[in-house]
Amino acid sequence: MRKVQYTIGITGGSGSGKSFLIQALRGKFPEEELSILSQDNYYRRREEQQRDADGIQNFDLPSSFLMDEFEHDFKQLMQGQTVTRTEYTYNNSGLTPGSMITHPAPVMIVEGLFVLSVESIRKTLDLKVFVDASNVVKVKRRILRDRVERNYPLEDVLYRYEKHVLPAYKQFIAPYKSEADVILNNNSSIDKALVLLSGFIRGLLG
Repeated sequence: MRKVQYTIGITGGSGSGKSFLIQALRGKFPEEELSILSQDNYYRRREEQQRDADGIQNFDLPSSFLMDEFEHDFKQLMQGQTVTRTEYTYNNSGLTPGSMITHPAPVMIVEGLFVLSVESIRKTLDLKVFVDASNVVKVKRRILRDRVERNYPLEDVLYRYEKHVLPAYKQFIAPYKSEADVILNNNSSIDKALVLLSGFIRGLLG
């Protein structure tokens, strides 16, 4: 049974570049060396999401996620157990969700908007990484991602960024920036940070 020996938490605001960084790291290490647990696969169903004063569903709150299940699966991996979960497809009816199988590995990355807000996980992490970017950069990335990949109208993207994303960032994400061990600036390119982080992981793996 493989055991998790080192845990890395990666967080940051929406559009900061967490997903790009994670995908790049996934491509550099096989699953038997690096496991990745993503909070994105723990969203509640659309009909369970809290609505704002205008009746718009808010997907950018800690309560938007099945935090108990996320924490449970984290503990399972830490104990050397494999976790299987249905992929979250961001309410895109054109996509068929697959099964996400996460095996324990010597190094485990736990990533998501509210990773550090889960106290039991935050205190377990060996390294806490905060991916940072300006609001202008983040909203541009959000527009490109949500319009192209998820087919959301521009008005919807801008409304959610102003009413949901920014308030959630200020209340639930930014306060943990001071607790991060490493802050990665990703206003233009995260290539250098990727080299450093992947080199660090290779060092852990020996």
